[in-house]
Amino acid sequence: MTAASSATEFHASRLFVSWLAEQGASLAFTTYQAGKLFFVGLNSRGELAIFNRSLARVMGLAVHEQRLWVASLWQLWRFENALQPGQSHGENDRWYVPQLAYTTGDIDVHDVAVDGRGEPVFVSTLFSCLARPDPQYSLRPIWKPPFVSRIAAEDRCHLNGLAMRDGEPAFVTCVGRSDANEGWREHRREGGLVIDVASNEIVATALSMPHSPRWYRGRLWLLNAGSGEFGHLDLASGRFEPVAFCPGFLRGLSFSGDYAVVGISQQRENRSFTDLLLDQRLAERGVKARCAIQIIDLRRGDVVHELRIEGAIVELFDTAVLPGCRNPGAVGFLSDEIRKTLVLPPDVA
Repeated sequence: MTAASSATEFHASRLFVSWLAEQGASLAFTTYQAGKLFFVGLNSRGELAIFNRSLARVMGLAVHEQRLWVASLWQLWRFENALQPGQSHGENDRWYVPQLAYTTGDIDVHDVAVDGRGEPVFVSTLFSCLARPDPQYSLRPIWKPPFVSRIAAEDRCHLNGLAMRDGEPAFVTCVGRSDANEGWREHRREGGLVIDVASNEIVATALSMPHSPRWYRGRLWLLNAGSGEFGHLDLASGRFEPVAFCPGFLRGLSFSGDYAVVGISQQRENRSFTDLLLDQRLAERGVKARCAIQIIDLRRGDVVHELRIEGAIVELFDTAVLPGCRNPGAVGFLSDEIRKTLVLPPDVA
């Protein structure tokens, strides 16, 4: 099945639509390269439905009940579902409206998560720290790696990923152990780390540009992007256990039941994305890096479904699963629609 959006085409594998219907969920993903937030669902005829909105350099996503947090170039947005149970907006059974934004400035927000109190926490890659939004400041740092000597706008270790556990920040990923301006670039091939936030201990080393750590079903899962591998970490030994190979640079990990949803990207033509083990793995398998959303069966490690993306979009950043939602959409910023969208409390006549 194929769907088009502007200069981009989406090609769904044969049973991708059936899988969405079985899961009773829809998907969201971001591409900062194109500045787009996408929703993937099913229309009233059971066909693939693709919806997008433009946000500058959109990256991290976090789902909390029917609320969606979205990180963009200089703001952290909170989108709320404007629909009451049983309502619809045209074909959409969830209609996200931007109701709150924190102005962060360009602090390079990567992963975003929601804690046990329903409050956001995020990775500021530029400042090499975990932080919370603040009503007065661009960010309020709450943690930094033990080897980073101070909070500075230098992207010292390329801290990028955050895993929550029991409602609190638990693990982070970074590309390299460095305390100098962009020093991580010297460690791309096998200098990646996983750090325990509570203990400050480095629990895994020798990874290649790790991204998107997530705690799910009692395991720490992550994407070893520089080798194209999805897998989990043995916390006792610090050993990364690959589960599946994906033909692209991996970023963006979420889950639905027995399945992982991952984003893969084509490789940039610059030094940061070349000379990685991924190059060798792709050549061995006789494939080129692609841009796609892939669905991996956690029980077998097979890539069972795919939504391939071709055209103007070649890089993805994050993915999210929207449970209980068939066909989501959102208000945009570039037309009068946002001016005319009014959401009132249900008890207002």
